[in-house]
Amino acid sequence: MKVGVLFTSHPDPKTEPYPHQAVHARVTEEVLEAERLGFDSVWIAEHHFSNRYGILPDPFSYLSYLAAKTSRIKIGAAVMVVPLHHPIRIAENAAFVDILSDGRFQLGLGSGYRPYEFEGLGVSYEERREIQYEAVPLILDAFHKKKNLKAKGKYFNYEVGGDYEIFPQPLQTPHPPFFMGAGSESSMKFAAEHGFGLMQSTLPSIETIAEHGAFYRKHMASAKAPLNQNPAFGEFDVVRMVYVAPTDAQAKAESEAGIVHHMKGFFSGGNTGGYLGDVAEKSGEDEFSYDHLAETTILHGSPETVIDRIEQLRAAGATSITLHYPPYYGPQKTLEMLRLFSEEVLPNVRGPGPQAQAAE
Repeated sequence: MKVGVLFTSHPDPKTEPYPHQAVHARVTEEVLEAERLGFDSVWIAEHHFSNRYGILPDPFSYLSYLAAKTSRIKIGAAVMVVPLHHPIRIAENAAFVDILSDGRFQLGLGSGYRPYEFEGLGVSYEERREIQYEAVPLILDAFHKKKNLKAKGKYFNYEVGGDYEIFPQPLQTPHPPFFMGAGSESSMKFAAEHGFGLMQSTLPSIETIAEHGAFYRKHMASAKAPLNQNPAFGEFDVVRMVYVAPTDAQAKAESEAGIVHHMKGFFSGGNTGGYLGDVAEKSGEDEFSYDHLAETTILHGSPETVIDRIEQLRAAGATSITLHYPPYYGPQKTLEMLRLFSEEVLPNVRGPGPQAQAAE
């Protein structure tokens, strides 16, 4: 079981006041601590225009910076919002970051779920899946064909021919590990058929995760060469909210207010366009109580409790988990929590792997 950490650059308005520049130094320190503690990967999420969630307009820029500040840990985008980008630019930048990181880059793609981001960039939210379905094969062609690329579609028209080809080319072959964030049946089927690893959000319960994993695996046989040569093909990554403390009671006392506020915020105000209600089973107020979340969805509790929950995810088909948490616990508590996870949970769920490094 591989274990990573997802960062959304979500500011805490109390400690990182408007306009929140301080969030980026704090997140960078947590990324560096994740490497020191022996985690396998860190992931950066793309978000625009809001200080109520992430402030990270260009993952490729930030990942280039992190490539120079880290040496071992894998670095990835989870996810790049495909409809907001030109497919060739995604391919070029993915290859470039792979080179800058000495082959440590991973790429997650998704269609996006926040309408205001599309409105602000002048892209149709209603057509986002159609745009993604047209763009993804073009991204893959840029790695598998490299030359004589031509697109004449509804959304993309271009030609790379003659003496010209895609540069740079990545160190990992045929390309870095590619994942797709998907929760609807159509998106999961598309991911499997195109050879992607599957990423799941923080919201679905363990039961839903098991159903999604089985659905994805059922359609993997539809991926033909060269699409099935993706290094991440068959990988099933699940993002989970995490908080580890010496006891279940202490974890609840220290995290309940923050996690309930954060999880409810996903569904409030219509800022996710109804999408999350389509890919997770949660809707009623009682489903966002701390006790219900701890039983069905989040990894909160003592090391023993969290290990047991991770084993349930493994049994549901997960090959890796990615930890996530809101900014409301404070930097010191957050670092203490990550260190406790590294010391008490990581060795029990992963087995032999990268060892934690002494803090400098």
